[in-house]
Amino acid sequence: MGQEKLIAAERLRAFFHPRSIAVVGASDASRWSSYLVQNLRASDFTGPLYLINPRRAEVHGQATLPTLSALPEPVDLAFVMVPTAQVLPVIAEGAMRGVRHFVVLTAGFRETGPQGAAQEQELLTFAQTHDLLILGPNGNGFINASAGITPYGLPINFPLRRGPVAVVLQSGALASAVLAFAQAHAIGLSLLVSLGNEGMIGVCDVLEYLLNDHNTRAVALFLESVRQPEALRRLAARALAQRCALVALQVGRSEAGSRSAAAHTGALVGNAAVNAAALRQLGMISVSSLEDLLTTAALAAYYGPLPGRRLGAVTPSGGACDLIADRAQDEGLLLPAWSGETCERLRAVLPPFATPHNPLDVTGYVVVDGTLQQRALAIVREDPQLDFVLNVVSIDGLRRPTPEGQQALLSQYEHLAELVHTSPRPIVLVSNTCVDLPAAMLPVVERTGLHIMAGLEHGLRALGRLLWWSEQLSQSQQPDHEESAPTPALTLDSIRPPASVPEGSWSEVQTRSLLEQAGIPLVPAQLVHSPTEALAAAHHYGFPVVLKLQSATVLHKSDLGGVALNLRSDEEVASAFQRLLAVARQHMPESTIEGILVSPMRPAGCELLVSVFADQVWGLTLTVGLGGLWTEVLHDIALRPLPLSRREILTMLAELRGFPLLQGLRNQPGVNLERLSAVIHRISLLAQGLAPYLDVLEINPLWATGDQVEVLDALVIWRTPEKALPYPSHPLLTPH
Repeated sequence: MGQEKLIAAERLRAFFHPRSIAVVGASDASRWSSYLVQNLRASDFTGPLYLINPRRAEVHGQATLPTLSALPEPVDLAFVMVPTAQVLPVIAEGAMRGVRHFVVLTAGFRETGPQGAAQEQELLTFAQTHDLLILGPNGNGFINASAGITPYGLPINFPLRRGPVAVVLQSGALASAVLAFAQAHAIGLSLLVSLGNEGMIGVCDVLEYLLNDHNTRAVALFLESVRQPEALRRLAARALAQRCALVALQVGRSEAGSRSAAAHTGALVGNAAVNAAALRQLGMISVSSLEDLLTTAALAAYYGPLPGRRLGAVTPSGGACDLIADRAQDEGLLLPAWSGETCERLRAVLPPFATPHNPLDVTGYVVVDGTLQQRALAIVREDPQLDFVLNVVSIDGLRRPTPEGQQALLSQYEHLAELVHTSPRPIVLVSNTCVDLPAAMLPVVERTGLHIMAGLEHGLRALGRLLWWSEQLSQSQQPDHEESAPTPALTLDSIRPPASVPEGSWSEVQTRSLLEQAGIPLVPAQLVHSPTEALAAAHHYGFPVVLKLQSATVLHKSDLGGVALNLRSDEEVASAFQRLLAVARQHMPESTIEGILVSPMRPAGCELLVSVFADQVWGLTLTVGLGGLWTEVLHDIALRPLPLSRREILTMLAELRGFPLLQGLRNQPGVNLERLSAVIHRISLLAQGLAPYLDVLEINPLWATGDQVEVLDALVIWRTPEKALPYPSHPLLTPH
């Protein structure tokens, strides 16, 4: 994949900060038009607003112009909402008048099928030829909350709350739902963009702009697809370096295509799983709901990375303590006991029937003493055994306060703000449930600068994800010290496919030649063609042995009965040879039978699936899983797009539910994980060298016990020649 050129941040800065706007297709009969004009008039936009309608002299109480050509001057932005067939003529007319930036709300393009796709391509070709920028088509526009400019075609509740969270959506109507949630929970926005069809301006273009925007500290992404993976890699690395959190809700599931249906990997891995693994690898936070998307992005933006997982919690409820304890365990948060000094100080302020545990229930006595919880919080925040503190606030009884009650509320939260802002460790505020903040709370939050997370469920989940991201930040700053390889060095430059590669697939015996020359350890094996040769090989290796049918037309030999295990005598070997030969002749032409492979039977150990396949978006992707039922039934696998370091492969192994088996259980020997990761890393390097042609390289199983690691079976499936890139010939690709 080559470099993907992005729109310059300065060009998008001009796009998102228009000083004059024209609405093409403005109409009193259109709710889109009414919402758009209402939004612009209610915002901080003070520049000229022109309404274009050739059939009406007045729209929305304002005189109109018949066409863009009638503009007294070129506008910075034209918002287009005319029928599909008229969009290109309007864009062309605008270009003639000097307009360079357009939002196209109109639908009916690529999303409708081939004819719409052709119309969209014609529109984009014209725009590129004339140096125009188009947001959409089929998009609702954008809300530049930082500047108070709102060319957006759906209702907005004003006033807008400015803040550090940006929202980028490959969706139209959901943008309003996200906006409503942000406003209801006092989450301040810098920019919200509805991309529509992403014809010209895409996710990565907007990310490039946002990473140059000092107002933005976290970005919430609603992704239906990843269209520029290499650009996203670069931007995600830059976001980590800038400590700007990228939080993604990735939607859409589909099975992997026919490219790997013949290998086990195809049944185990779908595109959604690869996307999730890729985003994780890039240090992006993945979430599964719109509520979590906004809650997590806001937490990251307002608090930044947290220093560690040791949590202290202060609540007015024993039930909340139970919820926090359960969710903390789910999210890998630690709840250490208070220090001795903290316990003594808490006993001095708590009622005698309260117990100073972590999480802390200050009890319902807060009804009698409204200062109790904050006095306890002032003590807990000093505990040296904590990394951060969670303080549960109650907002349920604040619906209609009296003026005196409003003032008391403000006074209470001003004192809380002082505790938060002067604390030696972060204090995170959370409500009990994900209810909207009462109207009485909004001016309080605005004045104090506090942020209250939306409910314990979403809040604790957001904390778990923020802590994961905080750890990614720390790891990204550490050098990756690779251990010395177990075999002679293998570099990508040493592996280049030939100009012509065999089509289809390679059998195990062919694939062994490739692996052997790359220095990957294999179980010894000999290809035989008669019972006499099979017996000689068995005696050479020593009993017990394994016999396996070899043919490029049979990728899963065991499914046909083409494998005979644990053969312990001459009679068993001779009988197995004849049986496998009969199976071969029953299922395939004689010309495709390559022979039978004889190998020593390895003792019990850990068996792994190690597979590299060519994903349609991310390219070569490594799958690692424990073999047998762990892989086939439990889908216990870990995924990462290549390239990978040894350290990342160790992390993948640790993610497996069956990882304790690799470490050793119940007096069973464990596996040398450094050795195992080194072999898997070598397999990944070989796959990268074969990248232009490789579809699937599957090692199944990779056997490991103690310091021993060996490939017991393998196959290769090649991409079709028309999809491959030519490279000079290389001897590794010549099967023997």
